[in-house]
Amino acid sequence: MPLTPSANFASPDDVEHAFYEILATGDAEQLTKLWAEDEESLCVHPTGARLTGLGPIRDSWRSIFGNAKLRVRAEPIAHWQGSVLAIHHLMETLFVDDDPTPHGPLHVTHVYALGPHGWRLVARHASAADDSHQAMAEGASHTLH
Repeated sequence: MPLTPSANFASPDDVEHAFYEILATGDAEQLTKLWAEDEESLCVHPTGARLTGLGPIRDSWRSIFGNAKLRVRAEPIAHWQGSVLAIHHLMETLFVDDDPTPHGPLHVTHVYALGPHGWRLVARHASAADDSHQAMAEGASHTLH
């Protein structure tokens, strides 16, 4: 069912659920309706390109969906929610077209804000997960000399 620009989302989880449902359909117009109507709305794809504003965000997703059909497995890692702001950290694994080979994983952070039409996405930042540095940090000695 298509979203209207004034669709209300009662929680950040509702927006996130809609995000992944729409991502599976490849509909950039519907996906853009999840973002706050703010010129500072932000999307950073794993390529590192920083996109600000709904037009560039919509165009980037249009380009992505025009090149491939995505299937995404998203695993929540941590959530924080205040009265008007929420931050979700997730791990995504991508599957492209009918290829069963997983791509990623990606570290993803979604930032949501509560506005006049309920919760909306104000920022998405995705980057390739290179957990080798984390593994080294966890295995490192904590002795100071």
